[in-house]
Amino acid sequence: MRLDILTALNAERSARRAALVVTDVASGEQRLVKGGDIAGDPLKDLLEKRLRSGKSGMEETPQGRVFLTVHVPATRLLITGAVHISQVLAPIAALLGYDVTIVDPRTAFASIERFPDVKVIAEWPDAALPPLGIDRYTAFVALTHDPKIDDPALLHALARGCFYIGALGSKKTHARRVERLKAQGLTDAAVARIHAPIGIDIGAVSPAEIAVAIMAQVTARLRQSAEGNT
Repeated sequence: MRLDILTALNAERSARRAALVVTDVASGEQRLVKGGDIAGDPLKDLLEKRLRSGKSGMEETPQGRVFLTVHVPATRLLITGAVHISQVLAPIAALLGYDVTIVDPRTAFASIERFPDVKVIAEWPDAALPPLGIDRYTAFVALTHDPKIDDPALLHALARGCFYIGALGSKKTHARRVERLKAQGLTDAAVARIHAPIGIDIGAVSPAEIAVAIMAQVTARLRQSAEGNT
């Protein structure tokens, strides 16, 4: 790999931005395509497909065979609420490769005993979230049912462009949530980004089933939407 390409690629990786290296199989020539430049690239459809899958591989193009090397930041899952659902959701997400963090100022819930293998921050979202560097490769899930915890976290997640944002609660609960968020200046378009009721509709009733429904919806958003990967 040429030094200029490697330098530019490392800069994108350090900034947690997606990039692909396109290698012409016949000539060995390489070029770097940054995530933000994909829309204007001749190989746009192939590049977007590879980003959605997160997998490198060979592709046939009108100009010949190319190998697309995909570089995407590690995905993260941020949860507000050290609740029963979180106890199941965290290990499922970890198995899928997510770096999981739980934020809950209620120390009775946010304990190492309840979450022995998860990063738990027992602070209010206003203090806990900014240092975490939340970005578009972060999925955010609000599970506390407490507006004092979930609302400021939702505002932060929306502002930081998380690829998935979901909140637990019934349609009535979410309607009241929407009223509160709009009162703080959020637009209809911003509020519409929140998946609520959270998770795909599989008739889930137990914490484990709800956790499965949530991760299914997060996965669909990550893998089926180019926006989640650029």
